[in-house]
Amino acid sequence: MGYIQDSLSDGETVEHLFSLHWLAWVPFWLYLLISPMTLGLSLVVAIYDFIRLKSVEQGVTNKRVVYKTGWISRHSDEMRLTSIETVEIDQGILGRILGFGSVKVTGRGISDLLFKGVDDPLSVKRKIEGISNPIG
Repeated sequence: MGYIQDSLSDGETVEHLFSLHWLAWVPFWLYLLISPMTLGLSLVVAIYDFIRLKSVEQGVTNKRVVYKTGWISRHSDEMRLTSIETVEIDQGILGRILGFGSVKVTGRGISDLLFKGVDDPLSVKRKIEGISNPIG
């Protein structure tokens, strides 16, 4: 089980988990590929990158939006759905072509939550807005 499932409150359910785009894994595979040429030194970097990528959890429940990083130490950003004001997408040209980008969730006050390198950011935006505003 992951952090999001473990941190559910009473009556809270996971609605959607958002995955990183495949392009986020390219450095890991490159480090792994060149490890024989670097006598295994890049293997250490590949292992670190693998752990870093596997420790990212991002999703939305019926009560909040969650972004968690870290394996040994943990950092989480969470925002209650009732606090969401806007959901914005940031995609460059390459992101538009390959289908990845960032989704910024802005809440009341100065709070922001950022999903970086997410796969299909428009779908992520729709899912968050669909849960935070079920009538609209």
